[in-house]
Amino acid sequence: MSDDRTKAGDQGPGDPPAQPKQPRSFWKELPILIGIALVLALLIKTFLVQAFSIPSDSMQNTLQQGDRVLVDKLTPWFGSEPERGEVVVFHDPDNWLAGEPTPDPNPLQKVLSWIGLMPSAEEKDLIKRVVGLGGDTVECKGTGPLTVNGMALNEPYVYPGNTPCSQDDQGGQFKVKVPEGHIWVMGDHRQNSRDSRYNQADKNHGMVPVDKVVGRAVVIAWPINRWNNLPVPDTFDQPGLGTSSSAAAVSVAPQGLALVGAVPLVLRLRRRNGAGEG
Repeated sequence: MSDDRTKAGDQGPGDPPAQPKQPRSFWKELPILIGIALVLALLIKTFLVQAFSIPSDSMQNTLQQGDRVLVDKLTPWFGSEPERGEVVVFHDPDNWLAGEPTPDPNPLQKVLSWIGLMPSAEEKDLIKRVVGLGGDTVECKGTGPLTVNGMALNEPYVYPGNTPCSQDDQGGQFKVKVPEGHIWVMGDHRQNSRDSRYNQADKNHGMVPVDKVVGRAVVIAWPINRWNNLPVPDTFDQPGLGTSSSAAAVSVAPQGLALVGAVPLVLRLRRRNGAGEG
């Protein structure tokens, strides 16, 4: 004797009509949405873009203390290296932050740091402008201008009232050849920045190994009234110096990208759960 129901779930004679599955309510799916967004935020923080807070005045007026910048972490995964003129975040190369106070975050700040909405207090990172690449000769004489490979830089981003070079015997006067695989960095607030100039006694002679670079700061994301991108200044494109091939700016915050990615997944789940046959 044959069975009229050839597949599980098919209706046989006399069976009551199948009831359509009811989609879960929004409030039941909200935890799923939040969970997916958090996972995506962690992935974005690790591989794409991360927020960092500016802790000092060393990059004024380009960056102000308390600004939040978004750092592009994606392009280094494809072999991109820093270019002259970029503002980059990098891990402390050799105890540059010695003596600086270590923040003591509260539990909420730790959670926000873990999901990428705030920078980690445990990470010792700095932010400066790339001036020299591997093979470059960077020099400061007197009050400047700063020269790279013999070419004088016009630096409108230098803090008003500062000179491009500092007349002191602690590192302000220098001529260095940047080794391959390293960069020479300086703050825009030249008379208030402990950068490559003042760390020439370390194991890297003030250079920053490229593998210490976290990524390029591309956008000021907070406060809202300071929203702006961070382009490479034209002075680094002058003939004879070399041109930059920097990546396009990333201007979407991690949590925004995470939410954008999470919503389609949840909507798909809703469609699947509500797709019963009558």
